[in-house]
Parts: sequence; C-alpha cells; structure tokens
Amino acid sequence: MNAYIDKAVESFRELITEQLERQNRMEAGAEVKDFAHMDKLVIGACGGDGIGPIITKEAERVLAFLLKDEIEAGRVEIRSIDGLTIEKRTEVGKAIPDDTLEALKACDVILKGPTTTPHGGSLESANVAMRRELDLYANVRPVSVPELGIDWVFYRENSEGEYVLGSRGVEIPGKLAMDFKVTTDAGTRRIARAAFEYAKNNGKTNVAIVTKANIMKKTDGKFSAICHEIAADYPGIEAEDWYIDIMTANLVNEARRSQFQVFVLPNLYGDIITDEAAQIQGGVGTAGSANVGDRYAMFEAIHGSAPRMIEMGRGDYANPASILKAAAMLLRHIARVEEAEKLEKALAICNDKLNMTGRPGGATCAEFADAVMATVASL
Repeated sequence: MNAYIDKAVESFRELITEQLERQNRMEAGAEVKDFAHMDKLVIGACGGDGIGPIITKEAERVLAFLLKDEIEAGRVEIRSIDGLTIEKRTEVGKAIPDDTLEALKACDVILKGPTTTPHGGSLESANVAMRRELDLYANVRPVSVPELGIDWVFYRENSEGEYVLGSRGVEIPGKLAMDFKVTTDAGTRRIARAAFEYAKNNGKTNVAIVTKANIMKKTDGKFSAICHEIAADYPGIEAEDWYIDIMTANLVNEARRSQFQVFVLPNLYGDIITDEAAQIQGGVGTAGSANVGDRYAMFEAIHGSAPRMIEMGRGDYANPASILKAAAMLLRHIARVEEAEKLEKALAICNDKLNMTGRPGGATCAEFADAVMATVASL
C-alpha cells in the first residue's frame, strides 16, 4: 500500500509543477492575432467521428459559398483536415495525432465536427486536448429564445477545472480513485475579463458568476473572488454570485430566467448547464459553440457524434443546423459580419421550413445545406 501512496505523491508533485509552469506561461501573455486584418486567413474543416464528417462537409460547402469571392481572390483558404477519427486516435494512443495537430496549428480558425471519447481508459478527449494545445480558453455559447425573453451568453472557462487533468488522476486498486480540479489565477482572470468585456461591448448590465464556492472553497472560491476583482473594473455591470445547483433550476424558472444576461463559470459547470440551456432553445442540435484563444479559435456543434445513426445507416439525415450555427459564429469572429447575418437569417427560415427527422422521410443533411444556400442567395 505504501508503494501506491509514494507513487501517487510523486505523480501529484509532477502535476503541481506542470500546472505552475502553465500558470506562469499565461501570466507572461501571448501574441494576440487580429483575425479581422489578415492578408490570408486559413479555415480548417475537421470532420471528427460518426455524423461529424457528414455535417462538416455540408458546413464547408456553405462556407465556400458565402466566401466564394475571397477564396477566388486568395484571401481565404478552406482546408479539409483528416485524422481526428476515433480509429486513428486509438491506433496512435493520442487524443490528437501529431500530424493532425500540426495541420490544425497551420490554420487560423477551425470548424470541427463532433468527436467520440471512449468511456474509461486513458485516451483523453480530443476536445480537451485541442483546447489545451491551442489555448482556447473561452468557450462561448449563445442561447436565444426571443418569445420566452431569453437572450443568454455563457462564458465557460475552457482549459482548467476538472478537465485539464481529467485523464491523469491516481488510483489505489480496490480501494479508491482521485481526480483533480485546477483553478489558476491567470486562467480565471482571462475568462472573467472576456465575459465582462462582452457585457460592456454589448450593452449588458448583469454578469452571473456561477460556482459551488460554498463546497469547493479553494478552487471555486478563488474563481468567484477573482471574478469580483475583475468586476470592479466595470462599474456599470452588476456581478452576482450564484451556486450551480440553483442556477440549473433558475434556467427553467419562467419567472426568473429572463433576468439573466451573461454567465461566467468554471469548466465542468459550463459543460453541463449550456446543454440545459440549449435544450430550452430547442435541443443541443440547435446550438453552436465557439472556443476562443488569443491565437486560434475553434467552432463546433455541441452535440455528440451519434454513432447509432451511422450504425443504422441514417447518417445522411443528420441535422447540420448546429454546426452551421457554429459556422456563423466563425464568420463573426473573422469579421465577416454580413455573411454571418445572412447565414443566421437563412438558418432561421430553413429550420422552420424543412422537416429534419433524422431518418428516411425527412430532409437530408445535404438538402438542408442546399436550402440554406438557396435562401442566402434570395436575401
């Protein structure tokens, strides 16, 4: 038993040293890329697993349609990137194969399909690895249901919490297992700053800081305290503390939910509550997600890879609405606002017009993309 304890202590020492080095790198800062003023911008389209390649292919077609003139002029390039399949990742034993990571780093922004993460084992989530390797620290998810008075934007910390060391816990066989949660000062400051900057720039007056600081006193306590430090720089914006459990209830509380505007929260809570919010909007298939850093940005559908649809031969009937919403967020990020607005308007029209059932009898993924492009052309 002592041998297991000694091994765990040494492993923990390595983790603390590694995380302190990461904190120091964040404090030193990084180059901030100006996506709006680049001579040439490279968009990577990475399909992933299951229905991912199918929906990503259609989103790639729509982006190429919207950016046709810039692509022909050489100002924009769209690159298809393979290698993020579960088969390849399992074969090499890495969340992202080395050659695939190199290809991703050669891009400026990435449109990514869903990827599969096996239950158990040591293979890390490709999403978690990509967020870490590209330092995509802000996960931004908007949710809007105007008829219910809902206009929310979630700023989820994307590189820390339970996820940064999620595959590197310790175990004493037959006795116990421990995983780790990490909250750094620098990591919290930058996600808090991003949330309050968004609120200031978009006329918002309230930011909800969502934690479980009454229980997770060191990590969530630090997150809340630093968010309030940042809030002091924004005197016109109210910062409110909420616990994650009551906030999940308040999102379905019709008397309360329309009062919320911007949320900032640690990684795990953000992962869970944004799916709840998307379900209120119409399901996880209706929501897109942005993963933003200083040098790179990645945009994705928030649903899974739906392997059962592939097994049943229904992959061509997958709904691409979520990844097309992500594509619209990508366009806004690279300052192609007019194209983004056209895509968003077309999506709203096509979501009402097409019958996407996910099975024969409904519209196919390609038919949905065709309808979106035809609608854009008519606007």
